[in-house]
Amino acid sequence: MLRSPVSLAATTVRRLLAEGDREEARERFADLVDLLQRRALRVAYQYLRDPHDADEAVQEAFLKVFLHMPSYREEYPFEVWFMRILINGCLDQRKARMRRTRWVLPLDSSDGVETRTAAPGRSAEEGLLARERVDAITSALDQLPARQRAVFMLKHFAGQTTAEVGGTLGLSEATVRVHLFRAVRRLRDLTAETAS
Repeated sequence: MLRSPVSLAATTVRRLLAEGDREEARERFADLVDLLQRRALRVAYQYLRDPHDADEAVQEAFLKVFLHMPSYREEYPFEVWFMRILINGCLDQRKARMRRTRWVLPLDSSDGVETRTAAPGRSAEEGLLARERVDAITSALDQLPARQRAVFMLKHFAGQTTAEVGGTLGLSEATVRVHLFRAVRRLRDLTAETAS
């Protein structure tokens, strides 16, 4: 079986930890973080919708992974194990946020300051239209059932194969394909409704 560079790097870190070479293991783990961080941030952001919370969730996931590296089973792709830990952390963070927001009134943000800036080379109108498209897609994603949303995000935002998505979520590959098909069809319907 051909192993990915990420899984090979994880195996090296696990071996170094088992040999007691924690300093070298930390250095190798930094390489592993470099390989996964961008993809992990995209996934976490899709779950949490806040860059600060997404960054925090990714950092916590990497810390958990490093601390539990001895329990990593090398016969499985490391990316699947890592994404499962990340997603569970994101879901826990969302639950905690929901509990907090029940007791806190939202702050009024009518200070008139626009925090988003237009992309370079885009007119204000193009920027507004792009923002509206992103908002429509984000809204449509939020309306998907949880399993369909998870499958779609892991496939399209994390770049996982259907087999890896199945491993991450504990589903068969056929079930992943069914959920993916339904998610795409539902997203098309939902975005078509907002466009009309």
